[in-house]
Amino acid sequence: MSYRTLRTFLVEKMKMSHIYQPVMIKCLLRNKGVATDTDIAKEISMQDPSQIEYYQNITNNMVGRVLRNHSIVDKEKKEYRLSGFEQLSESEITDLINICNEKLEAYIGKRGSTIWQHRSKSRSAIPGSIKYEVLKRAHFRCELCGCMDSERALEVDHIVPKNHGGADSINNYQALCFSCNAMKRDHDDVDFRGIGKTYDHRMQDCIFCNVDSKRIVHENNLAYLMFDQFPVTHHHMLIIPKRHFAEYFDIFQPELNAIQDLLMKGKEIASGKDNSIKGFNIGINSGKVAGQTVFHCHTHLIPRRENDVENPAGGVRHLIPGKGYYKH
Repeated sequence: MSYRTLRTFLVEKMKMSHIYQPVMIKCLLRNKGVATDTDIAKEISMQDPSQIEYYQNITNNMVGRVLRNHSIVDKEKKEYRLSGFEQLSESEITDLINICNEKLEAYIGKRGSTIWQHRSKSRSAIPGSIKYEVLKRAHFRCELCGCMDSERALEVDHIVPKNHGGADSINNYQALCFSCNAMKRDHDDVDFRGIGKTYDHRMQDCIFCNVDSKRIVHENNLAYLMFDQFPVTHHHMLIIPKRHFAEYFDIFQPELNAIQDLLMKGKEIASGKDNSIKGFNIGINSGKVAGQTVFHCHTHLIPRRENDVENPAGGVRHLIPGKGYYKH
């Protein structure tokens, strides 16, 4: 690759979604055309002091891939080489570095400090107590890759990003390690525009969309808890998403979080009212052939007591007659 080719790329072809490309090229130019991903990560971290591993991911999975696709760099194992560096004169190297600096200054001048908000620990107003609840709910593991907090630092992430209308609600939070959070960032191939409005979907003739507020025992932003009007056992409860959708398999992750929250609340309420409760059946009928009669998704929380049936073994397996009892 010649000086002119690299200069043309920098001046005319390079599309910047962040500062990474000119930083990487400048690093390679300053190091005789060769640098490891760690060297490049350190160069980037000088602009935004942060974790080197994060910027190694950026180097290898984002900027390095783009520059390799343009044949600007080659990679062997962990080492990057600037293509054609040996052909560059000292003055050409100086000129290319100056162009990188100009690109950086222009980009930072235009965007300001907002370019680092995706790594800022202080931009979120999530209280420490809420963060703890999110991490505890995830059993202190990343909810994407499964690594433990002892392996990588865990962060609290908005499932639906804030800049796409995501709520500041525990139901919209998830625990991600910093690596998975970096890859997710605040955008992907999903178009989140208007997704907030989908949670407001109701049906006029649906009994669960028009529940008398006096029946509601407890609620959060996405679901509510009430006693069943036709209880199977005493203190039988229903957990009902506020959004109208028919089946469990149409549920959104924040609604799952909301339902789990109310299941725990319902257990607490029922057990507090009756100390004879020794267990629960939790059930969802999904589809007409599964026994669903109200086509607004809902979850049953059914308290169980000693001797409420002759032989409780098999539990929900008794939905199909004769299938409740079996030999191991």
